[in-house]
Amino acid sequence: MKTVMINPDGVSVKGCSIIYAPKGQAGEYAPLATNPYRGCGHGCAYCYVPLVTKQPRSEFDAGAVERVDFHKRLVADARKYEAAAITEQVMLSFTTDPYHPGDCSLTRITLEVLRDHGLAFCTLTKGGTRALRDIYAFRPERDAFASTLTSLDERFSRKWERGAADPSDRLAALRAYHERGIFTWVSLEPTLDIEASLAIVDATHGFVDLYKVGQANYLKEITRTTDWRDYTLRIVEKLNRLGKRHYIKRDLQPYLPEGYHNPLRVPQRHGIPEVHAA
Repeated sequence: MKTVMINPDGVSVKGCSIIYAPKGQAGEYAPLATNPYRGCGHGCAYCYVPLVTKQPRSEFDAGAVERVDFHKRLVADARKYEAAAITEQVMLSFTTDPYHPGDCSLTRITLEVLRDHGLAFCTLTKGGTRALRDIYAFRPERDAFASTLTSLDERFSRKWERGAADPSDRLAALRAYHERGIFTWVSLEPTLDIEASLAIVDATHGFVDLYKVGQANYLKEITRTTDWRDYTLRIVEKLNRLGKRHYIKRDLQPYLPEGYHNPLRVPQRHGIPEVHAA
């Protein structure tokens, strides 16, 4: 194999496009990512991805399809990362959902390729218990499972995320992964309703290890009418009182108290379980 070159970010490999370092707001979520599918099928009203991928909204919402030659290209990239001794978590996914309503078999294949080449992984999904099919592929000391939550109210969720799993189903998946010993986290972005996001923390803190909090981007009617300073102060007070790790995204960081400890990369994995003598 040719010499592998690392990009200036120190984590991604030059010449790789299937396993890549996300930029901008996506870069706040993970050091590396991959997207096995094109399109989604959840039909979230707030989704900005069709603009990024330059797809007609109707095509994107029609359902996820496998990217051309994805498996072959994934293996080629994974081999380069292995040669470079890079073992970071790779997130699935930013431009699709790994547990969309259609055939998700490529997701399991992707996890296996990453694992077999020394990489860790994290899935971020609104697919709820669809994700349980892969629960045994996750390693407590390496991997993480995450879900996006905007409300606990199923009617509210169906209005904004009509094809996604109901909030109760997403909570069931988070509980199952937590009970399996897998690191769990919740994305509180977009924040569509302040009280709803605060209620999510109250309902989930017993089985969620980390929260990532952002505002409602690309939704001017919400962004302009929400008191983001009040929300930021309230959510960090609650998270600190409950002793929960968290990351406040850049769009809310101007409202944090001066000098607030807000690390970008909280380790998203558990330590290797202790072995006790009988």
